[in-house]
Amino acid sequence: MIDTLTVIWRRLFEQPSIGIHENFFELGGNPSLAVRLFDEITHACGWELPPMMIYQAPTIAELAVLLEQPRGQRLSPLVLLKPGAKKPPAFLVHGIGGSVMEFFDLVRHLSLPHPVYGLQAQEIDDAGRPLESIEDMARVFLEAIRRVQPTGPYFFIGYSLGGLVTLEMAQRLLSSGEKIGLLTMVDSYPHASRLSWEQRVRLLLCRTGRRAAILLPFLGRRRHLRGTGLYKPPQAAAFAPSMQRTRDNAYTALKRYQPRFYEGRITFVRAESPTSFPDNPIPVWARLAADFEVETVPGDHLGMLTVHYEQLASVLNCHLRGALYGIK
Repeated sequence: MIDTLTVIWRRLFEQPSIGIHENFFELGGNPSLAVRLFDEITHACGWELPPMMIYQAPTIAELAVLLEQPRGQRLSPLVLLKPGAKKPPAFLVHGIGGSVMEFFDLVRHLSLPHPVYGLQAQEIDDAGRPLESIEDMARVFLEAIRRVQPTGPYFFIGYSLGGLVTLEMAQRLLSSGEKIGLLTMVDSYPHASRLSWEQRVRLLLCRTGRRAAILLPFLGRRRHLRGTGLYKPPQAAAFAPSMQRTRDNAYTALKRYQPRFYEGRITFVRAESPTSFPDNPIPVWARLAADFEVETVPGDHLGMLTVHYEQLASVLNCHLRGALYGIK
C-alpha cells in the first residue's frame, strides 16, 4: 500500500522523491489536490474515501494505515484542522455542504496557538439512523467533542447551517451546567419558514430585486444564444451519492429546526452582500439571544469564506482572543 501511495503522491506533487512521513499540506497540498489524490486512491485501491480524510491521515504512512483498516468502519466527525500547543481548542462546524474542506483557507489565517477542530457531517449515527435534525447533529458532535474536551468552557464557530448546530450544542451544554466561552455564528439563519411574516416579505422582495438585477443584462444575449443552438441551461452539480444524501439530510434538518431563546451571548458575522438570506440578522436573532453582537465582512455568503477569508479570519481571531484572554 505504501508503494502505491508513494507513486501517486510523487505524480500529483510532481516530485521525484517524497518521504512517507512528509505532510500533505507542508508539501503544498490543497483541497483540489486532495480531491485528485482520493480519486486516484479509489481507482488504485477500490476504496472510496472522502477527501477530508487527508486531515486525519496527512502522510503516506498514516494514509496507508487508514486504508488497511476494515472497510465500513465509522470515523469520528472530529477532524484536527490546525494543531496548537495551548488549550482549550476551538471547534468549527460545517455549512450545508457538510465538508470541513471549506475551511482550508480560513484556518490557515487563524493565528492563535490553540488547536482548531472541524466537525465533519455524518450521514448516519452509530445506530445507523439518518441524521435529519439539528438536535441529532448536535448530539453526535457533542459526543465527539467531549472525548477531546470533557468540560468547558467551549469555543464554537458555526458557518451557515453550522451556526444552528453550534447554537443547539451551546443550548445543551448550558442546560447541563457547562460554560460557553464563545458562540460565533457566521452568516447563519433559520429556514425562511421560521421567520416572521414581515421578515419573509422583506426577504422575498430582496431576492426578487437581486435576481432581476443579475438576470436582466443577460436576457438578450441568452435569447441570441438559444437561436444559435449554443445555449445550454445550467445543470445541477453532481455529487457522490453519500454526499448528496448528507446534503439532503442537512436541508431536512434546516427546515425542521426551530431556534429557542439562548440565555448567553451570540457574536454574529454577516456577509456584506446578502444573497438568499436576510439582509439584516438583528430582527432575526436579537429576540432569540440574551446578548447579540453583529460584525460585517466583505463578500457574499460563499465569498466571505472562499475569497475574503483573511478578513473573516481577522474578525474570528479578534473574537477568539477576546473570549480566551479578555483582549479585544
